[in-house]
Amino acid sequence: MTRKDPLVDLLIHDLTGPLSIVLASVNSLLNKEDKLGPYNEYQKDTLKRAQRNAEKAKALLLEIIEVYRSEEGLFRKDQFLISDVLKEALIDAVEVVAPAIGEELARADDDSFGEVLVRNGILIEVCGRYGESFFTHDPKKIRQILRNLISNALKYRKSTMKLKIAGDLDLVISVEDDGQGIPEEKQDYIFKRFFNLKNKKGGPEGLGFGLSCVKNLVERMRGEISLKSGEGAGSCFTVRIPPL
Repeated sequence: MTRKDPLVDLLIHDLTGPLSIVLASVNSLLNKEDKLGPYNEYQKDTLKRAQRNAEKAKALLLEIIEVYRSEEGLFRKDQFLISDVLKEALIDAVEVVAPAIGEELARADDDSFGEVLVRNGILIEVCGRYGESFFTHDPKKIRQILRNLISNALKYRKSTMKLKIAGDLDLVISVEDDGQGIPEEKQDYIFKRFFNLKNKKGGPEGLGFGLSCVKNLVERMRGEISLKSGEGAGSCFTVRIPPL
């Protein structure tokens, strides 16, 4: 897909906005039952079904857009704090995969943001040089990598996701979940486009674009990505990216 692809422009400009409005409206109705209700069982089921399907449609649409963005031209060199990009990526991922937690984060101030994450089993560690120093690269692409890795971990975790930012020259990102893990015979396929590992806990499944986008971006950034996993043992994805 190219920058001038009219289908992608349609997806970005004409579909994501209305779909977000539909989802926000349904969520608002569900959250205001005490004022507008009580709803009968049919009304509740209808609203929840609309909510589930709107969330699924939004997630699938965002995956398609991710592919487009991962293949966009040159990188934009900039200096930025990893902590700022990480916060944005966390909010992006959580809003799609775990909307209830997303609502908590949206209401949280700077002091309570970390408390909300810990309470919901999302553990963050930032150490090394990039805890305080600037990293030089394209912040939008780093945010995209983080967003996809976080989304994947949230989808497959049982209860916990751990994210660690480290590195003194190269940026090192590790994202670990305590989920079902990936059988050894399927690990060669996990970064291929359209490959989707069945979620045993019955959570949402996407189009199989997320991890392929991450690999594509990391390799274009002259970086490396690795996977440590086993069936029933959770998964840990580690990315290493040199500064631009």
